[in-house]
Amino acid sequence: MHSLFHLAYHVRDLDAARRFYGGVLGCREGRSTATWVDFDFFGHQISLHLGEPFPTTRTGRVGDHLVPMPHLGVVLELADWRALAERLQDAGTEFVMAPQVRFEGEPGEQWTMFFTDPSGNPIEVKGFRSLATVYAS
Repeated sequence: MHSLFHLAYHVRDLDAARRFYGGVLGCREGRSTATWVDFDFFGHQISLHLGEPFPTTRTGRVGDHLVPMPHLGVVLELADWRALAERLQDAGTEFVMAPQVRFEGEPGEQWTMFFTDPSGNPIEVKGFRSLATVYAS
């Protein structure tokens, strides 16, 4: 079965969201109204609605790091991850967790970065040499 994931959440400013998701992340904009906008988030649908974003805390323990919870994210092939990391750095993005490799040499070796959108919603982007190893243990 092939499916697309859909997630809807709040942002405070649709124009700032458009600049970030469309301009910085390079996501294609879909339908919209005066109160929400859809984006193709790396092959998945996100719907950003005007409102107060969900509260987050750094309580997700991954190795030696505490990461923002809850958060959304995407898993990319490593070449695409590297290109996006460079794009975010060139845009002056402030990282919650700078681009880095985790679990190096272990099953599940991955590159990761955490950042927030202009409304403070945390986003993680993971990179794998092969998507076939995402669930390796």
